[in-house]
Amino acid sequence: MRRSKLSLAAIPASVLMLAACSQPAEQATEDVEVGGADVQSNLSIVTGGTTGVYYPIGGALSGIIGDNLEGQSASVEATGASVENIRLLGSGESHLAIVQGDAADQAFTGTGDFEGGAVETYSLAVLYPNVFHAVTLQSIAEREEFNCFRDVIGTRYSVGDIGSGNEATTTQVFSSLEIGPSQVELQQLGYAETANALTNNQLDAGSWVVGEGHSGITELGTTEDIALIEICDDERDAIVSGYGGYTEHVIEGGTYPGIDEDVQTIAVWNALVVPGSFNDDQAYEITKAMFENIDQVVGVYAPGEQYLVPETIENSPVPVHPGALRFYEEQGVGVPEDLRPEGAAAAADADTDE
Repeated sequence: MRRSKLSLAAIPASVLMLAACSQPAEQATEDVEVGGADVQSNLSIVTGGTTGVYYPIGGALSGIIGDNLEGQSASVEATGASVENIRLLGSGESHLAIVQGDAADQAFTGTGDFEGGAVETYSLAVLYPNVFHAVTLQSIAEREEFNCFRDVIGTRYSVGDIGSGNEATTTQVFSSLEIGPSQVELQQLGYAETANALTNNQLDAGSWVVGEGHSGITELGTTEDIALIEICDDERDAIVSGYGGYTEHVIEGGTYPGIDEDVQTIAVWNALVVPGSFNDDQAYEITKAMFENIDQVVGVYAPGEQYLVPETIENSPVPVHPGALRFYEEQGVGVPEDLRPEGAAAAADADTDE
């Protein structure tokens, strides 16, 4: 399993400032009392690669927890992202995880990468949509005649890091478009590796399922003429109507260097999730503190500002944790019935009967 703690030299300065109050999860030996129950005092937040959006958001959350919740702190960890993060939740090695919605749904229902091994996950918050970027170089796009996504058939394509949500989403896109594994020369590379492989003519295209304005794509676009492969109308219809809860999305021209025209694609929502055993009062406090200090999260990912509001919870891929549900009800935010945990729904019915 690819899981790493980073040296201080490898961590961006802004994240270091936000996470300064944190310490590694392995050092936590004491519990703190919350709502009359002992809970984990030093929380582990698992995120993604250091060049992505998950990692700095995790740093912001660790700072919010350390600054606002008495006796509690959090450490942020770089991982292979969504699928690995959920498995770490399931094993008890981490406490909070930022994940893609399709991976969370698979875990909750025991399908896809979690076939036969469901992991009970509940959301504290929905963050922002992850956008499917099929990235290539302009010279390769012209050579391979990339006009629609199905044109990647017969080429060398990176689906993302092993065990990542990027890989899970790309695999589902291939399945929805009936592109078999034998029709593409598949590679499993992380974002930085994909960028290097494109530059060195070792790859023809690859997926970045990330927030818009991703630094890795932007950096590649400053040194190379890049292109984004469009998901054409019939392809988007097939993907959105299939499994995964995807929505149509437009990457506006000017988002990345050298790409001036809008690009049609699809997106999936990201969520902050916890295991089903997570303490209700602690879940409430974390959710409340996050939204009361949401400017710190916006500070590390400005494009997410329009989405980082309580009402976005209606896009949750899994049921809302009972503790978080209490926060949303206090805010007057309606949580759809199918997203309410069974216990909360039963209590609501009982209150109505009274």
